[in-house]
Amino acid sequence: MQFFLDTGMVDEIKQALDWGILDGVTTNPTLIAKTGRPFMEVVEEILKLVDGPVSLETVSRDAKGMVEEGKRLAELGDNVVVKIPMTPEGMKAVQELESEGIPTNVTLVFSPSQALIAGKAGASYVSPFIGRIDDTSGDGMKLIRDVVQIFNNYQIETQVIVASVRHPMHVVEAALIGADICTMPFEVMKKLFQHPLTDKGIELFLKDWEKVPGRPF
Repeated sequence: MQFFLDTGMVDEIKQALDWGILDGVTTNPTLIAKTGRPFMEVVEEILKLVDGPVSLETVSRDAKGMVEEGKRLAELGDNVVVKIPMTPEGMKAVQELESEGIPTNVTLVFSPSQALIAGKAGASYVSPFIGRIDDTSGDGMKLIRDVVQIFNNYQIETQVIVASVRHPMHVVEAALIGADICTMPFEVMKKLFQHPLTDKGIELFLKDWEKVPGRPF
């Protein structure tokens, strides 16, 4: 499973790249706004850093506007993926952009039927938002299981991006289900490394190392 960062913060991306586990980045208007920096400045810096897919979102409500924005975004880099909302107009835009070789990521997906429509429209990626479903007392991971099964049933090539991730177990469960990608906040990615027994073990080994005579370092 690939790891994407869901962020607009360049420092977070640099850290994940330094760890060697970053496969791509997803952004949205909210994440870019949190940086307090001009949109183009942030995006151009991200695209210079990241070799993998970088999802950039359109803001138009109609297909024509989405297509126009998508084409402009795609000109920024070969690895740009255009994020399109799950609406009838959005699916029209997906088909046109994909027909021109511009990859798309259908966002704000909350049901298997929406994911299936995105797959039938030919989207390169689909992003079910599991955390927001959990927030409303639903079962976000069941959505992922259903979407993965449907796509496998019909050999739909659209990749499943598990989005709106809240904690490390979301990442683990997504991997067990067989999702293609998990996009997560930086804090969740950082927590994937952590376990109290690891910290305890390192502390114990270092204490014992101090007792070893003739230490070479």
